[in-house]
Amino acid sequence: MALRTRITDLLGIEHPVVQGGMMWVGRAELAAAVSNAGGLGILTALTQPTPDDLRREIERCRSMTDKPFGVNLTILPSVSPPPYADYRRAIIDMGVTIVETAGHRPQEHVEHFKAHGITVIHKCTAVRHALSAERMGVDAISIDGFECAGHPGEDDIPGLVLIPAAADRVRVPMLASGGFGDGRGLAAALALGADGINMGTRFCATVEAPIHDAVKQFIVANDERATNLIFRRFHNTGRVAKTSVSDRVVDLSNRPDTTFEDIRPLVSGAKGRIALETGDLDAGLIWAGQIQGLIHDIPTCRDLVARIVRDAERIITSRLTHCIVAPHEMAA
Repeated sequence: MALRTRITDLLGIEHPVVQGGMMWVGRAELAAAVSNAGGLGILTALTQPTPDDLRREIERCRSMTDKPFGVNLTILPSVSPPPYADYRRAIIDMGVTIVETAGHRPQEHVEHFKAHGITVIHKCTAVRHALSAERMGVDAISIDGFECAGHPGEDDIPGLVLIPAAADRVRVPMLASGGFGDGRGLAAALALGADGINMGTRFCATVEAPIHDAVKQFIVANDERATNLIFRRFHNTGRVAKTSVSDRVVDLSNRPDTTFEDIRPLVSGAKGRIALETGDLDAGLIWAGQIQGLIHDIPTCRDLVARIVRDAERIITSRLTHCIVAPHEMAA
């Protein structure tokens, strides 16, 4: 038995499970492992220091899997932005067929990708943003609930409400993102109107994730309360793991005279990379979601995806169908 949805048909994958783009984590080792497991692995473009490095990483991923995989391109407002157009050209030139876009004003990128026949999934945190992306012509939406790691937007709407609210209005296939990590979540996402799930934090705690084992063990040991919301006062909310660094950021942010420059040294991406690669939890931010409370092991990607799909199938075909009884059985 298998779970076939609009997402599996659109992406040409076996299981409706997608690994979202993650800075410093979305490398060939992980993306290829997820794709080989029957899901969709995704490389994170800006993890690579240059567009040529991205070309090489795409080639490296191709050497590790013959299954579909995608590339994430996240567009963030910045006074000195990376050369997005050059990264976009690298993705197109390398013949990538699936792209996950996210972030600020993606229309130029979406239009260019679509002009080259690329399937575009756009990640967003609100129904209104999903509808805007749909009007741009994206092929699928990944709707990100408040439980997620990363930037959940400023509306604070959890997935239990956001996913069906989006499903009521979005016509293209949709992934549920934020707070997913097991078969119960996949079954729930399908029940809420999504066509699959997008997972980030859960894939960090896998054998193939290219991060230090101390970080993986840290995620396993955490519970659902072990996150901090940062950047709230700057209207760029981010959810990260609760550490001495993020505690310090929250403390500073609660002071009325704090500016972003006061916390900038604590939140630099370079320091976050050090934390992930060395296992020094006090070196920088570690981005993780509330799903930490449901992560209890560090399996291979193949075992994780198989378990999620198997458990979702069992819930759908057994537990839920047993809840349905005929009227005469109720009377008895």
